[in-house]
Order: sequence, then C-alpha cells, then structure tokens
Amino acid sequence: MSSVCVNEALTDDELRWVLSRLDSDKDKEVFGLVCKRWLNLQSTDRKKLAARAGPHMLGRLASRFTQIVELDLSQSISRSFYPGVTDSDLAVISEGFKCLRVLNLHNCKGISDTGLASIGRCLSLLQFLDVSYCRKLSDKGLSAVAEGCHDLRALHLAGCRFITDESLKSLSERCRDLEALGLQGCTNITDSGLADLVKGCRKIKSLDINKCSNVGDAGVSSLAKACASSLKTLKLLDCYKVGNESILSLAQFCKNLETLIIGGCRDISDESIMLLADSCKDSLKNLRMDWCLNISDSSLSCILKQCRNLEALDIGCCEEVTDTAFRELGSNDVLGLKVLKVSNCTKITVTGIGKILDKCSSLEYLDVRSLPHVTEVRCSEAGLEFPTCCKVNFSGSLTEPDVLL
Repeated sequence: MSSVCVNEALTDDELRWVLSRLDSDKDKEVFGLVCKRWLNLQSTDRKKLAARAGPHMLGRLASRFTQIVELDLSQSISRSFYPGVTDSDLAVISEGFKCLRVLNLHNCKGISDTGLASIGRCLSLLQFLDVSYCRKLSDKGLSAVAEGCHDLRALHLAGCRFITDESLKSLSERCRDLEALGLQGCTNITDSGLADLVKGCRKIKSLDINKCSNVGDAGVSSLAKACASSLKTLKLLDCYKVGNESILSLAQFCKNLETLIIGGCRDISDESIMLLADSCKDSLKNLRMDWCLNISDSSLSCILKQCRNLEALDIGCCEEVTDTAFRELGSNDVLGLKVLKVSNCTKITVTGIGKILDKCSSLEYLDVRSLPHVTEVRCSEAGLEFPTCCKVNFSGSLTEPDVLL
C-alpha cells in the first residue's frame, strides 16, 4: 500500500475544519508547529491575541494574524512594563488590525488623545474599548473614537479624570447602540451629562458611575426613564447626592434591574427601598447598600421576603438593622442568597445569624466582621452549623467575592 501525504490529501478548508475541532489554545498552537502551511492556516484562523510588543513586532503580528478580532494589551498594576503601550503602537495597531472588534488598553498610562484619534480614524468595526486608568485621555480623544466607531457597544473609562460631560454628548450623538459604560471615578461627570447621554443612548444595560460625586437624583432619574426596559446594572457607590428620588425613579421605570450598588448613599431610606423591592422582586439579584444609615428592619424584611432571586446582599454598617428582620421570615420564606455581608451591624446577634442559616442553605460567603455579639466562639456555643461550602469571615482574613464591587 502506498503512503499518503496528509498535505496532498487535505485541502485548506479541510485542515481548517480539523483546527476548528481543537478545544484548547495549546492544541491550536501545536497544530501550527507541524509545517509552514499549517502555521499559516493557524495564524489566519486566530481570532484573539494578547501581546506585549513595540511597533515593529506589532506590525509583524498584524501581517501574520490577519483575522484578529480581539486584542489585549492591558497591563496590571503589579506587572506593568515601561514605557508600555504608546501612541505609536496604537497607530500601528489601527493600521494593521482592521478587523478588530475588541481592544483592551486597561491601565496603559502612556497613551494620549493622539492614540485614540488613530483608533477612531481606522477601527470602524470596534465594539468594545477599555481605556480605564489611561489618565492622559480627555474629551478630545473620546470624541474622535465616537466619531469613527459608531458600532461601539461597551466603553470603559474608569479613572479617566479629565473626561467631562462633553464626552457623553459625543457618545449620545454618534454611538447609539452603546450598552455598557464605565465611568467610575470620573468626577467631572454631572447630571447634565447623563441627561445628554440618554437622549441618544437608550439601550444602556450597564452603567458604572461609582464615585462620580457630582451625579445626583436628576441624572439617575433621566437614566431610569430613558433606559427603562434595558437597564440591568447600575453602580452608584459613594454618589452622596443620590437619594430617595433616584430609587423611586428606578422602582417606577426599571422593572428588569438585576444589580444595584448604592453603598454610601446615606440619604436613602426605607420607603424608597421597599418600593424598589416590590417593583424589582422578580429581577433583582445583587444589592449593595452598605453605609445607607437610614435603612432599618422594615425595608430589609421587605427585600428578603419579596426578592426571591436575590443572590448577593451587603448591608454592612447599617446600624439600625437588628435580628427582627430575620425573625420575621416565615416558614415558606426560603432564601437563595449566596453572599451576605452584615459587618458592623452591631445590633445583630447569634440569634439572627441562626435564622439566616435556617433560610439560606446555598450560602457561600458570610461576612460577620465587627459584630460584638457574633464571634466564632459564640456561634459554636449556640450550635450553629454553616453550610459546608460557606466561608465565614469573622476577622477579615478571607478574600471577599467581587460580585458587589
């Protein structure tokens, strides 16, 4: 029997089919080591790339990997490199990776508005852009991105302190399919900017304005009305101007809300939270309201009884909360909570924790730090049995889950 050469027997399309059946990235890399033909097929088929390279190498990568749609150049704080990604790199990327839809530049502090202008000029297919903590960026660069990337769906700008309402106006006018926007720490954003944003961007599903201290009730109310059917995640951590009016607007319009972060919004009280619990009882999954000092047993009891799909709850430092909220749970009230944080709720005792355990068989993380009446010894003496998979934080030595960040 004569031998058959695989390269002669199989067409490029058949080899691509073989490559598509490989599950792991490692196996796909090994595929490319067989010969130059297979390497070329593997290169042209590749869709994702993470790189640490200068302009020359980026140019070579672009000529080899011609179908890349996702490029990750992000840096971590602990593993950043100097000088990092520069405007020159972005010029090469924009010219070479024309198919890009996802570009991650998180913490690339060397880039400026000039680099963003290259992105806006050349990457018209871009749908996801993360430039969080690229601290040189301003409205000028974001305007260029909005001008050229009309199909943008997700934009992350956390820590970009020079961004103002002008950027939101540009997005509203040109990126009307925007679904996710991260503005954490962009303290120049105001209610006026949010009002302008939602005039054009009415499909927003996720908005992070944590620590945007100039946003208040007017901006949140505008968002709630304009994005009523789409909004699922809203983060308002330490937005101290946000009060009951915001919560009432969310209760009235946003029936599909799944995640709400209002920690540090100290003017929010029981009445608005009770209305929200009733309005979003079928959708709400994650609720953080630590340091909401006016929250008491009445609204907490309402949340626990009505929000049947709630998975994560943080009421840390809500000093008016007592065991009563948990004692009022009836025999038919079974909770699906996986994460519960009650740290610094000084009136909660072992009795309340016991009631929680009776109702939360799926609990995975329980934060009971700084509860004078709840210690590991007292829980043991009371015979409390925690779920096998549950991590109990008595002293702060455990890593916290990031679901409520």
